[in-house]
Amino acid sequence: MLTHLSLSPPSSYYYSTTRLHTPKPKSLFPSNPSSIPNFLPRKPYPHQNIGHPSHQNQNFKPSALSGFGFGGFESAQSVLEAVSVLTAIIVVHESGHFLAAYLQGIHVSKFAVGFGPILAKFNANNVEYSLRAFPLGGFVGFPDNDPDSEIPVDDKNLLKNRPIFDRVLVISAGVIANIVFAFVIIFAQIVFVGMPVQESFPGVIVPEVRPFSAASRDGLLVGDVILSVNDLELPKSGPNSLSQVVDVIKKSPKSAVLFKVNRLGKDLLVKVTPDQNLDGSGRIGVQLAPNVKILNEKPKDVLEAFSFTGREFWGLTSNVVDSLKQTFLNFSQTANKVAGPVAIIAVGAEVAKSNIDGLYQFAAILNINLAVINMLPLPALDGGSLALILVEAIRGGRKLPLEVEQGIMSSGITLVFVLGLFLIIRDTLNLDFIKDLL
Repeated sequence: MLTHLSLSPPSSYYYSTTRLHTPKPKSLFPSNPSSIPNFLPRKPYPHQNIGHPSHQNQNFKPSALSGFGFGGFESAQSVLEAVSVLTAIIVVHESGHFLAAYLQGIHVSKFAVGFGPILAKFNANNVEYSLRAFPLGGFVGFPDNDPDSEIPVDDKNLLKNRPIFDRVLVISAGVIANIVFAFVIIFAQIVFVGMPVQESFPGVIVPEVRPFSAASRDGLLVGDVILSVNDLELPKSGPNSLSQVVDVIKKSPKSAVLFKVNRLGKDLLVKVTPDQNLDGSGRIGVQLAPNVKILNEKPKDVLEAFSFTGREFWGLTSNVVDSLKQTFLNFSQTANKVAGPVAIIAVGAEVAKSNIDGLYQFAAILNINLAVINMLPLPALDGGSLALILVEAIRGGRKLPLEVEQGIMSSGITLVFVLGLFLIIRDTLNLDFIKDLL
């Protein structure tokens, strides 16, 4: 799940910094694209069909962010696609702030993508547009407190001198832009790719068998569909199917477990004797995945396209909010699952390599996360600036002292920059090819 922080010092800049939250991390992306885990602990698809048993290893389409691993950046094209998605999201967010100010006649001085040293820039209509070195986000600058500005401090078109509603609109516009962008992306996915439709089949799939494991030794193969374990028939795929298989294996160290599997359309019996872990539980050395197949159903007309889009948008948004709630309720356990732009690009590149269609929902979920996170009333977020305006309204239009506002926002900005630098370093060190060099 993307966490995109928009830093907003009073009457000066609207920053945006990007980081990623992953509520339920996996260990690594598997090498087999068909076993890449879904990105979000999702609620059922708007259309969930129960189909006939399938005897082939199904392809799982990534749908939203929940966990990630760092596969190496083998494909320059996939990395470029991920960077493009992230850059587009930053540009859309900052464009929301910029246009809300520009269309109201509010003075704007800068529009930047990235932070730090300027790589390229140009000026148009008294606005400096720039591309900067560090891909932590971007910012829109206002000349309100610029000592070099020739605009009088009492100019009514300075942001700080505008009525509360005008300022609220400017601050909220980045979030609104990302919500609209997410909806447009999902709509495009529905029209050009189709609505993801999940079909469930009995049993669980074995997408990976580790070499020299009990499963490998006793004849369980990649692509096998486990239909029963010790004569316990597995229902159509769901959380219970996986847990039932795992429970039987854990309780049977060094004791034979009888699997009924479907292999290339034929039912077979495979007897596997689990090895014993240090804690006494059994293990056989496989990955297990739900036996589901994701199909794409295209809408019949425009009305159905909007209906599908609304359902998918609401489903993704609900999952983002639920995941955030769990993060804050269990922060001590989930703090290490926050990652920065490097991790986002790693995930996006993996999605692009496995299935280009997955980039639609990858982009949509990043936009939704950005919008939800930015509305939190925390320093350095858009929600923090809105909270200060709310305090101003409660005080009858009297602003907090400038030093107090700047102190609140500066502390938030400092914290986010330090956190961003830490995450970039940590996530870079976690990349596979960096680990190999070390």
